[in-house]
Formats: sequence, C-alpha cells, structure tokens
Amino acid sequence: MDLYKELCSILESENVLREEPMSKHTTFRIGGPADYFVTPQNEEQVRDIILLCQKEEIPYYILGNGSNLLVGDKGYRGVVIQIYKKMNQIRVEGTKVYAGAGALLSKIAAAALAESLTGFEFASGIPGTLGGAVMMNAGAYGGEMKQVLESARVLTSEGEVLTLTLDELNMGYRTSVVAKKGYTVLGAVIALEKGNETEIRACMEDLKNRRVTKQPLEYGSAGSTFKRPEGYFAGKLIQDSGLQGFSIGGAQVSEKHCGFVINKGNATAADVTALIEHVQNTVEEKFGVRLETEVKRIGEF
Repeated sequence: MDLYKELCSILESENVLREEPMSKHTTFRIGGPADYFVTPQNEEQVRDIILLCQKEEIPYYILGNGSNLLVGDKGYRGVVIQIYKKMNQIRVEGTKVYAGAGALLSKIAAAALAESLTGFEFASGIPGTLGGAVMMNAGAYGGEMKQVLESARVLTSEGEVLTLTLDELNMGYRTSVVAKKGYTVLGAVIALEKGNETEIRACMEDLKNRRVTKQPLEYGSAGSTFKRPEGYFAGKLIQDSGLQGFSIGGAQVSEKHCGFVINKGNATAADVTALIEHVQNTVEEKFGVRLETEVKRIGEF
C-alpha cells in the first residue's frame, strides 16, 4: 500500500507532508522528522485518517500546538495528525463557548473576555489547544479545565463520535477518560458566568505578568516539566537539590523557574531526557520523592 497516495485521497496533497521535522511543530523546538505529517480540515478527515492508520496498523499521534511534547531525535515512525489551525472555530452563545479542538486557549479566553464572561482567565496564558487541554485537564493558577467544561465531543478509535458530559470525562489531575481510552477530542462546550469586563481583563493581565516574571518564556520548553508531587512543589525540590541552572548539552534547568527544563539553543531530545533523569535521580536521593514528568514523549530516541 502506498500510504502517501491513500492519505492524499483523504486530504489535499498540500496537507500531507513527508519527513517533516517535528522541531517546527513543538514549543521545545526539538524533534526529528515524522514519516507523515497531516493537517485535516474537518472532523470527517480526522476520522478517515485514523481509521486508515488502524486498518494498516500504522502508529499515529494527535498533535495540537505541540506545547507539552518532546519528540525523539530520530523522529516519529508513523502519521502525526495535527488538529490546530483548520479546526479552531470559536462561537459564544450566552454564557457558553463552543470551540473546536484546534482552538488555542488564549483565543478562547479572548473571546470570553469580549463577551464579559468569567471563569476562563486561568487558561489565558496556557500555550496549548483545547483538545490537549481537555485530554490532560490542563490547569494553572488554581484553575483547571474540569471547573469550566460542560461537555466534549470525542472520536473513539472505532470512528464513533460521542458527546461526553463532564462526569463522563472523568477528569483528574492531568488526566481524563480521553487520555485513558485513546479518544480524540473534536470540540467542547465551556460553561462560564457573566462578569465584569474590566475585572476579567485585570485578572488576565495579572496572570500574564506573573508568567512573564516567573517563567522562562524566552526559551523553548514544554512548559512545566514535572507533575506536582503530593505535598510538595517540584520546582522547590529541584532548587533545594542545587540544580538551578544545571545543564546537560543544550538543555538546562531554568534559572528563572526550576520546574522548567529549557532548550538553551541547540538542545537535543537526548539532552533533555538525560537532564530530566538526572533531576529525578537527584531529587529522589535527597528527598525520597520521585518526580513524574508532565511532558509527553513520542518517537525514536
């Protein structure tokens, strides 16, 4: 089977790339080539691509903005399906926001602000898309997606479209039924409340300033590298282990915020992996706490 031809029969050929460097599609700016990189324009194309990959037993990975991802230096053997700019519709009706999986959280927050809707301020600076945020129950500054989600439309691996309520999404700390069952998010309904536009804007500005002053936004990274261990803060454990600014190759524990591993310039996935393991081992040795990564890893390392 000629997979390229099959993919082009589902998509326009310009939306099917071969040997595409994943460093162009992750906020870490790291990653070797994906065999195939496709950008579906609608839900039917997403379903048809997934069903094709399953039929031919070809690995596939659903990508949004690539903001929580480390791709191996040797790349990804299979099909990367990016649900992003072509499926990013946002519509506000009353106090509800209807958005496609490819919509950036920052754009949803801006749409909510324009309608004086409050509740989504916490997500205004998270660099990911709605699909990824639903899958991992993304959160920041005391807020998380499960506080504002009403429902989500998902695609099962069998190609069935389901609408799941908040309870059915079974959202926990950085997880959901979407992650556990390998569903693909197509869109979601976010339920907010009427608020004061000036206060909402002020809150978003405050969170933005806190991010700029406390996070290493000037460097490539995948955001917060480690999950928060119960009873601790990952960044403080790392700092107290004397690892602030510690580097391996082009990867460094940020001097600004120890919870971030950053790409100082030419970091490889191998550099990042080695640094993460060194941090985990050092923290465990000093404090008896094994840090878990929040960043997803795909591809060949």
